[in-house]
Amino acid sequence: MRSLVIGGAGFIGSHLVERLVARGPVTVVDDLSVGRREFLARAAAAGSVELVVCDARDVDALALHASGQDVVFHLSANPEARRGLVDTRLDLEQGTLATYAALEASRRARVTRFVFASSGTVYGETDQACAEGDLGQLPISLYGASKLAGEALVSAFCHCFDISATIVRFGNVVGPRATHGAIYDFLHKLARDPSELEVLGDGAQSKPYLHVDDCVLGLMFALDRGAPPFDVFNLAPDGATTVRTIAEACVRASPSPKATIRYLGGERGWRGDVPRSRMRADKLRRLGFSLALTSDEAVLRAVSEVAREVFGAPEGPS
Repeated sequence: MRSLVIGGAGFIGSHLVERLVARGPVTVVDDLSVGRREFLARAAAAGSVELVVCDARDVDALALHASGQDVVFHLSANPEARRGLVDTRLDLEQGTLATYAALEASRRARVTRFVFASSGTVYGETDQACAEGDLGQLPISLYGASKLAGEALVSAFCHCFDISATIVRFGNVVGPRATHGAIYDFLHKLARDPSELEVLGDGAQSKPYLHVDDCVLGLMFALDRGAPPFDVFNLAPDGATTVRTIAEACVRASPSPKATIRYLGGERGWRGDVPRSRMRADKLRRLGFSLALTSDEAVLRAVSEVAREVFGAPEGPS
């Protein structure tokens, strides 16, 4: 199987490429604004990986590199949802327009399989655990809006052209090589100021956290089991983890385990943030897929992994 991974040098993308090389050659398209060449080192040592540095909105370049591929994975997006509050065009460009470019390139290159990495943010703000058909609430962030718009484009391209697509809506993905998110932010804050960790909100915010290893395995499972011409899966644990739990774990994993945690108050971290979310992944479970880690387990493992990246390996006994 020949694969094109748009955004493949990033956090999730680089882990996906490591799995895909076992199935055949992989071409990675990434502008390296967030992704890194070194993230692909393990995959390149294990198989055939070609990195193409270009803009994910460049339809002509994408179509050129999509030619001859069996499947296109589109993972490129604005990695930090809060940035949309400063630059309101960011999610339109890096989300909606980049998704259009990936689809149009696939159409031109006659690639018949397409996988889109979406998000639980499409469900908006709701108290219930959402399944794939639960879109009664609209997104409340520009990031979520761009993901929902991307899903609509994927659906339209599937029904208008000969493309079979799988959409996978992720929970909050955590693990090594992360470039954003609460764990990444907290540990880097502690590296800058070991005495205090400042946390947005009241710490009661809670979301389902998914380890990147589980995420990639679920993505591959969805690719193999998605029903043509269009299928949607949730990929997240049943439970959730609070921001307070994450903050306390990050302090324990830092070189300053007595650092003070200061909560700034309010029910949400930032405008557009959903303070409490839940997702139902019953559809994947019915097909035989199960996660290795719960939300809390994913968080604790990821905190340990990212802490090693930020602070280095802890010293052993002398």
